[in-house]
Amino acid sequence: MTEMSGPVLRWRVRRDLVVVKAVATLVLAALAVLSVDDPRGMILAGVAALVTAVLTLRDVLVPVRLSADGEGLVVVKGFAGSERLAWNAVERVRVDSRTRFASRTELLEIDTGEAVYLFSRFDLGAPCQEVADELCAYRTGT
Repeated sequence: MTEMSGPVLRWRVRRDLVVVKAVATLVLAALAVLSVDDPRGMILAGVAALVTAVLTLRDVLVPVRLSADGEGLVVVKGFAGSERLAWNAVERVRVDSRTRFASRTELLEIDTGEAVYLFSRFDLGAPCQEVADELCAYRTGT
């Protein structure tokens, strides 16, 4: 991860979600093994096990998705990389909320003008609006 200066705020994937993904990976792998007589079921369970394993691995390798300090932000980029964004490069921090079929989805959106970084509450381990408020307060020093 990129070096940070001063007091640092960090948002990370909750450990209990990592454990749930790991258990799901094991269950799906067991289903794939037990589905030897059903090729389609074996392939489906195997692919699902592989996908959950990759997602679990990312959560283990890069649990901190977003960090902030006096100089700017460090955001996760790609599978397990990170990128440093100076505060003056951040044009906007906002929460995008959508309701569909009685389900509400929120994403924290960090816009640099050249790129947009999106984080869910599962990435951050906290409600998106709470993180946006903390970032704005930290950035302005209030």
